[in-house]
Amino acid sequence: MKAAVLITTLALYFTCLPATGRSATSAPPAFFSCTDYHCRNGQEVLLEPAQWRQVRELFARDASPAEERQRVRQAIALLEQQVGSRTGTWRDLAGNVAGAGEPGQLDCIAESKNTTTYLRLIRDAGLLKWHAVEQRQVRHPLIFNVHWTAVIRDTRSQRRYAVDSWFLDNGQPPYIQPLEEWKSGRGFKTGQEDLGDQ
Repeated sequence: MKAAVLITTLALYFTCLPATGRSATSAPPAFFSCTDYHCRNGQEVLLEPAQWRQVRELFARDASPAEERQRVRQAIALLEQQVGSRTGTWRDLAGNVAGAGEPGQLDCIAESKNTTTYLRLIRDAGLLKWHAVEQRQVRHPLIFNVHWTAVIRDTRSQRRYAVDSWFLDNGQPPYIQPLEEWKSGRGFKTGQEDLGDQ
């Protein structure tokens, strides 16, 4: 009898304890975002719950792997806008030349690090059903033509995809391309309508 009372008391105690973890809909914890070439400098960013809710809403409906890649593009663009307004990287222009020397201009090292950070936030929130986030990749077809990208992997087909935001101004949906094509330097499908495995 005493054991039953003790068990009931403990159950009530733990049931009534305040939750200490983060809710599934709360904003992610503060994260580091690069703000210049080579990610020499950066700052901690904490998104507002309303901002994170916008990201979550992009993944609210079931999607195929190809549709999920389209949503990843939209989410990265949105996060670039949200973070850029706080860090000054909203000024970032495509490539390295147009904005060279200007505040908030990023190179491919910083872009790929930021994109990988955003992908991990999305993954850690449980928003990716069909993809895993992998380590960044580099290509260097010529000695002076080194280029970095973020990478995701389709967990169904195991195909890896470059997620490359460097070629576009801040806040534009990044290009997603099969990694082997990206490594070869093949041009992007600019509309990005087809992100299937064909």
